[in-house]
Amino acid sequence: MTKKLAGLIVFLITVFIVVPWLISVTGRTDLYYVFTSVALLSIASAGVWLTFYIGRINIGQGAYALMGGYVSAILIMYYGWSFWWTLPVAGMFCAVASILIGIPILRLRGVYFAMVTLILTEVMRLLALAVPITNGAKGITSIPPPGPLSIFGFVLVPDFATLQNPRIAFYYLSAVLMIICFALMYRLVHSRIGHICMSLQQNEELASSIGVNIAALRVMAYAISSFLGGLAGAVFIGATQSIYPSSFTVTDSVNFMLNCFLGGLGYVFGPMLGTLVLYLGWNLLFSTGEYQLLIYSAAMIVLMLVLPNGLLSLGAKRKD
Repeated sequence: MTKKLAGLIVFLITVFIVVPWLISVTGRTDLYYVFTSVALLSIASAGVWLTFYIGRINIGQGAYALMGGYVSAILIMYYGWSFWWTLPVAGMFCAVASILIGIPILRLRGVYFAMVTLILTEVMRLLALAVPITNGAKGITSIPPPGPLSIFGFVLVPDFATLQNPRIAFYYLSAVLMIICFALMYRLVHSRIGHICMSLQQNEELASSIGVNIAALRVMAYAISSFLGGLAGAVFIGATQSIYPSSFTVTDSVNFMLNCFLGGLGYVFGPMLGTLVLYLGWNLLFSTGEYQLLIYSAAMIVLMLVLPNGLLSLGAKRKD
């Protein structure tokens, strides 16, 4: 327990003090956007990890990230909603949509479920191109930055437009949401419901025979997964101030899955580490030009062969 607490303290100090200090010293303020993206993609990847936890291969998280982004953008631009109110609404919208979609498709297993979810991302992209309210291929642009967040007259978060560098604010916002997300995921996995969910991964028939409502648990896990995807997409459009049908594609859905594999499917914090390594690794290889994808793919294959249980298998305990 002491080691876990010490690790948490070091992590929080690194995220909220060390990283901003290093960026300030180096003058690379563009890195705020990089780490903001890592935090938001980690949240979406955490949702994919949760579906893996119940024994389903989810390659459709990009659909819910895109859906959440559009819900937030439409509410802000067309209905004058506050950015802060759109975050839970976007997440809940995606959760409800995933329940309607998940009831029939969650009966599928293995590659069949994976292929159906993969199609979802492309369907969402085509829908965004066709529906008038999304403005088609032109997307929705010039989205205003988040306004102040206050409770009982006390301002918790200032108006981002008044800040000298809003990227710093988005970094802290994304980091806080990421920490809350993974803290809740850790609590869920280590709860009674989490242990029951793990039984679905091992043997659904056996779990059903002892009275576990496996259909309800599958839908619940998929809804939470989609909520996280929608939440990440909603915050992402605030940071970029725009959204297009191509903002989240099939490639992004595949990357969300790879983040989980690389970090470790047996570890709650696997998606966080996997996202950090893959995102930074891809950017670092940018200078290699036409060999970028070749080197990236080869490195991924080697890592999967050497560390089949993910990077966290080097020293962490299972699901810690």
